[in-house]
Amino acid sequence: MPRELDLRGLNCPMPVLKAGKALRALQPGEQIVVLTSDPLAGVDIPHLCREQGHELEESGREGGISRFVIRKRG
Repeated sequence: MPRELDLRGLNCPMPVLKAGKALRALQPGEQIVVLTSDPLAGVDIPHLCREQGHELEESGREGGISRFVIRKRG
C-alpha cells in the first residue's frame, strides 16, 4: 500500500517541496499518495513529476482536495 502524504492546509510552495522531499526518501518504483488543498498544486505537482521523471499515475480534485498518485522514477 502506498504511503499517504497529507498536505492539506499548506500553501504554495510547501506542498510541492514536501512532496519532493518525500519522493527522495522512496525507493525507485515505490508510490506515494499526496493530498493537498492548495489549488496551485494542480500545476506544481505534475510539473515536479515531469521535471524529475516520476510517473503521475492518477490525479483528481474533489471537494477542494487534490489527490495525486506518484510512482518514483526507477
